[in-house]
Amino acid sequence: MATGKVRPRRSKGPVVAVTGAATGAGRLLAARLAERQDVRKVVAIDAQRGDVPGVTWRVVDIRDPLLSNRLSDVDVLVHLDIARSPDLDPRERRTHNVRGAQTVVLAGAAARVRRVVLVTSAMVYGARPDNPVPLAEDAPLRAEADESIAGDHLEIEELAANAPAVHPGLDVTVVRPAALVGPGVDTVITRHFEAPRLLSVKGSAPAWQFCHIEDLAAALEVVVAEDVRGPLGVGCAGWLGAEEVAQITGRRRFELPAALTFGMAQRLHRLGMTPAPATDLHYAAYPWVVDGARLRDAGWKPRYDNAAALRVLMEEGAGRHAVAGRRVGGKEATMATAAGATVAAIGAAAAIRRARKRRR
Repeated sequence: MATGKVRPRRSKGPVVAVTGAATGAGRLLAARLAERQDVRKVVAIDAQRGDVPGVTWRVVDIRDPLLSNRLSDVDVLVHLDIARSPDLDPRERRTHNVRGAQTVVLAGAAARVRRVVLVTSAMVYGARPDNPVPLAEDAPLRAEADESIAGDHLEIEELAANAPAVHPGLDVTVVRPAALVGPGVDTVITRHFEAPRLLSVKGSAPAWQFCHIEDLAAALEVVVAEDVRGPLGVGCAGWLGAEEVAQITGRRRFELPAALTFGMAQRLHRLGMTPAPATDLHYAAYPWVVDGARLRDAGWKPRYDNAAALRVLMEEGAGRHAVAGRRVGGKEATMATAAGATVAAIGAAAAIRRARKRRR
């Protein structure tokens, strides 16, 4: 369904479709592409119509097997309809993310789209104490293939890797942003910074790197316009150490041994008290910084540095409180982050139980 006034375009240039175009990075990318004279038409795809002017809206669920019918005129398809909220049921989130990506690739191949761009995450490299800083874009993918959001991204990466054999002639490019920040972004990483004190694993050396959704949209514009091939890392230049993060956030840290931290987090998750598995805590403890050399060489330059992106994250999360990824009241969050391993673990469990009772 096409609605709204579409700006006349030159006859040459690609037709570019963007999924998830009603919100977030998808909305920003659709708006940027709509301003380019070398893009013939922008097709905005979402389950609901958005407010981006100068594009052709096609309202459809990305998991619809008939999606290919809406792509008959598309040359390049950028997939940004991705669910990340920690509050989502992991099975529902995975169904949306993985089945959505499968349908997008299959529909693209059926409609003879020449190129599909899939956005996953730098999480696929895994967060490990022995990771080089930064990671090369061709570094091995060492994330855990579990029920976490990183597990979703790993399945999508496998889909992309198999695409050339399954769909000859279809080019699939993978883009891996660092920890996303910006309006509407709600992830296990952003919630880490909603705690009154920041968890630190004894002996670890975290290296924080962020990616504002405006910079992700700008990077994807370069991927489309300059035909940059992947895999592609996207993130602010450099990284922040623990002391810099503490200074910017104004949050004190409390330190626990790794075995106790991850063991207790996994037990709380198994009991249904926290939304994310213990492996998600690795991304707050160990480095997973990406280089982003290919996009830089193509002319992309982020608008935000890591300090500015972190300040955006803190502004967006102001007034919210989270314990181990689950949002709770301020008093409960403070209790849950009391110093000491036992107090922290018991406080987290108690806070979550009380929060649950209040919602019933």
